[in-house]
Amino acid sequence: MTTIAVTIAGSDSGGGAGIQADLKTFSALGVYGASVITALTAQNTTGVQSIHDVPPQFVTQQIDSVFSDLTVNAVKVGMLSQPAVVDAVAEGLVRYRAARIVLDPVMVAASGDRLLVPRAIDALRRVLLPMALLVTPNLPEAAALLDEPSAQDEQSMCRQAKRILALGPRAVLVKGGHGMGLESTDILMDQQGIWRFAASRITTRNTHGTGCTLSSAIAAGLAKGLSLNDAVEAGKSFISAAIGASDQLQIGRGHGPVHHFHAKRS
Repeated sequence: MTTIAVTIAGSDSGGGAGIQADLKTFSALGVYGASVITALTAQNTTGVQSIHDVPPQFVTQQIDSVFSDLTVNAVKVGMLSQPAVVDAVAEGLVRYRAARIVLDPVMVAASGDRLLVPRAIDALRRVLLPMALLVTPNLPEAAALLDEPSAQDEQSMCRQAKRILALGPRAVLVKGGHGMGLESTDILMDQQGIWRFAASRITTRNTHGTGCTLSSAIAAGLAKGLSLNDAVEAGKSFISAAIGASDQLQIGRGHGPVHHFHAKRS
């Protein structure tokens, strides 16, 4: 049986993030990728020029087409810019009893452009967080979910992870890529404990799509039957290597993408 993962997210016309990054990650990790597009972005390495939201009814139709036909082993949920789209996605996931849901609460692009309207943050909290096996906020996203300042150290990351866990997901991965120091440290928390995943911080401006890539790599691991901890560890290794190889690529004039196929082309 072919292992299948589905990404429900926005499209990046520049190819570095969103649906495009997710599908590249699935392919690089040996998982067949299907997609449900929630928004179209006019986007490149310098920023997001425009966003066109997909009507909720068409999001629903895409979900029905994919889940009624394919045996889905894991789901990655990314950019959902409008509350009605959040509701449509949640209803579809319930309807098809989707499992192994990784929610990446995408709010701001690497360029600093906002991808989520404020009203949708509350919808994410209320509707989708309780459905997720894992939610993967970076430091600014964790702060926005909790309406408080960004964590400045691992102690405050743990505190925020505990507060997000109380909102209903089975586990939380607070990502430390926006932090300081020689290491980029992510904190995984569930009801059983806390785990620390650290990697050397890499100096590069090619960080476009890092969050999308990590969450889809974790979803790929879950689709292949890995435990949550093993999927996070494998995902962390994959994104670290993809960032480390990113300077092999020369894409655009701004924040370039990570190298999703580093293992095949390096």
